[in-house]
Amino acid sequence: MRQIIFDTETTGLDPVQGHRIVEIGCVELINRSATGNNLHIYLNPDRDSDPEALAVHGLTTEFLADKPRFADVAAQFLEFIRDAELIAHNASFDVKFFNAELARAGHGEIAQYCTQITDSLLHARTLYPGKRNSLDALCDRHGISNAHRTLHGALLDSQLLAEVWLAMTRGQDALLIDVDDAGQGGAAGIALGSFDGSVLQVQAADADELAEHEQYLASLDKSVGGACVWRALDAPALANT
Repeated sequence: MRQIIFDTETTGLDPVQGHRIVEIGCVELINRSATGNNLHIYLNPDRDSDPEALAVHGLTTEFLADKPRFADVAAQFLEFIRDAELIAHNASFDVKFFNAELARAGHGEIAQYCTQITDSLLHARTLYPGKRNSLDALCDRHGISNAHRTLHGALLDSQLLAEVWLAMTRGQDALLIDVDDAGQGGAAGIALGSFDGSVLQVQAADADELAEHEQYLASLDKSVGGACVWRALDAPALANT
């Protein structure tokens, strides 16, 4: 499974107003591991950045003057992302800029070159409804250091997002160890003896914990339009009380 975490810096907010990409950063993951095969390109946009954008990325017109234009690197970029899943934070922003740049360079839209485009911001909003889900907030939530991030940079932000994405999507693949016919624990060769469940101590939730749980389920149910699985599972039990 090949995934590309990507980000851009731009001269402004809208390509319809003539704004351009000034930096591209891509981080490659294969089977959820960073390969170190990254793509990082500065671009000459043939225009100045808006003051607000310049304050974000710090890439001056003078610095970008000798950098290649997007058309010069379009083939390299498309080859790098080809047949991969693309993941970006607020992906619609980056996609509209890439589509505008690709159209200028005589290429099709970015979706034609990858398997799918995933928005990590939408995923975060599903996981953490009602919370701040900026890249900085997610770094704080998952204990990922971003102390070196004084200005936005496409490659740095992609590297941080790669760590955040792996943290947000990390899950247990199975609840049980695979057991072979001999009753041994898979590759580890550990015998799984009989288990006496009576030795487990059961600690019931107190009133405050139950109230907090109910509040969380209510917010989760609201975020998925009333389709919360836990509510559905609770319904038969409540009907029988």
